Amino acid sequence: MTANLARTRHFDSALDLTIQRVIRAPKESIWSAWTEPDKLAQWWIPAPLTLRVDALELRPGGAFSTMMSEDGETFTPHVDAVFLLVEDNSRLVFTNAVNSTWHPVSPDPVSMTTEIILGDHPDGTDYQAVVRHGSPEQRARHEELGFFDGWGTVTEQLAQSVE
Repeated sequence: MTANLARTRHFDSALDLTIQRVIRAPKESIWSAWTEPDKLAQWWIPAPLTLRVDALELRPGGAFSTMMSEDGETFTPHVDAVFLLVEDNSRLVFTNAVNSTWHPVSPDPVSMTTEIILGDHPDGTDYQAVVRHGSPEQRARHEELGFFDGWGTVTEQLAQSVE
């Protein structure tokens, strides 16, 4: 019953941002793009930046750590998070409010919990990324910093990598 309740959480427009689209590929292809380090590195940051996956421990409490680079040589932090929920071929939930060493943090620019939801669709997969924030101010800041451009770009890159 708990899993069903978790699935029915509502979208709060004062706190949440979302990207949703149909990707013309099976859920398993999108899942592997999210869960295999080499595949994730190909799309999880807007090009022409490059990404290095340092940790991708697919279990609740597992580390999720990536680094980014403009020149392919000097890397800076991109995501330092932990997974909260992993449901094969269906859902990934992670937060950067706790870093990969399980320390509470106040990440720059915003703290968030991200839920990736993969649903069935006649044309492939209904893909949704819901990014939850702790306050309307954090949500507004994330939107002002280019949430829709950034997440839209990587979602398009994800689609291109699996379609």
